[in-house]
Amino acid sequence: MAVRHRLIKARPGVVWDVLADGGKYPQWVVGPSGAEPVRGQWPQTDAAIRYEVPLGPFRLSNETIVRRCEEGVGLELEAHAGPLGTARIAIELRPWSDDCLVIVDEHPLQGAGGLLHNAGFEMLIQLRHRAMLARLARLCESQPENGRSGGAGGAGPAPDGSAPDDSASDGSGPADTPGPAGSGSGGATGPAPSGGTGSGHA
Repeated sequence: MAVRHRLIKARPGVVWDVLADGGKYPQWVVGPSGAEPVRGQWPQTDAAIRYEVPLGPFRLSNETIVRRCEEGVGLELEAHAGPLGTARIAIELRPWSDDCLVIVDEHPLQGAGGLLHNAGFEMLIQLRHRAMLARLARLCESQPENGRSGGAGGAGPAPDGSAPDDSASDGSGPADTPGPAGSGSGGATGPAPSGGTGSGHA
C-alpha cells in the first residue's frame, strides 16, 4: 500500500474543483494523454473516463471509474490498466489552516499489479505519486479562484511548525494521520485518479 501526502497552498474547495473536472484529469495524473467521458457525470459514483497511456511505441487505452465520491472531501477511484490489472486509488482532502492537505493511498486490486507488488513496485508508485501531487499542486495553486500570488513551490510548514510536504510516509500517512481507506496516482493511481513512472494507474 503506497501512501503519500502533500500540503497544497489552496483552499480545499479549489482542489476539489480541479479533481471534479474530468477534463483536467490528464493535467495532474502522470501518464494519461487526453481524457473523454465514457459514462455518467464525473465525479459522481460509477462515472468513468477513458484515456490513453503511452508505453514505448504502443498506446494503452485505460479507464478510471469513480467508486466513491464524498463531495469536497475525497474520491475513491478504480483505475484499469489493461494487462497490469486494476488499482484502487483514494484521494482525501483535509483543511489545513488556509491550505489543503492531500493524501493519496493506492494499492492493487486485480491482475498482474497485485502479483508483482513488492518493495520495488511500491517505490515506483511512490515516485509516481510524488510527481502527481506536484502536478496537482501547481494546477491548483495557479487557479484564478485561488486568489493567491506565487506558485507551487515547497509545501511550506504546517500551523504547528511541522512540514507536511510531499515526502513519502511510512505507509500510515502523515504523523498522527491514518491513511485514508484506499488514484489515484490514482494514481487519479491511476485518476492518480488517477498515470509516466509506474503502472500508468491513477
